[in-house]
Amino acid sequence: MESKKYTLEQEQIARFAKAMGHPARMAILEFLAKQDCCFFGDIHEELPIAKATVSQHLKELKEAGLIQGEIETPKVKYCINRENWKIASMLFSKFFGQCVCKKESCCE
Repeated sequence: MESKKYTLEQEQIARFAKAMGHPARMAILEFLAKQDCCFFGDIHEELPIAKATVSQHLKELKEAGLIQGEIETPKVKYCINRENWKIASMLFSKFFGQCVCKKESCCE
């Protein structure tokens, strides 16, 4: 049986989509995207969830490469990873722009 491989683009967009697949993560991304510079502070104060839960969501976003962060004791700073943000934007635009169906519903 021949093993099928996914393209690099398919793997990248799937990783970004998985990381964005929770409303709390989307709220974190929206919050950080509106910042002019890296955010120093407690992001959990901006969201209706516990500190530990925010930490888990930040970890997922960081592992996917959508955000970056550094510990500067006693605080942690987070910001959008601009390079990967551009890649994700391009991949999602390309993906959603590929539908060629001109009708409201392709099933009609």
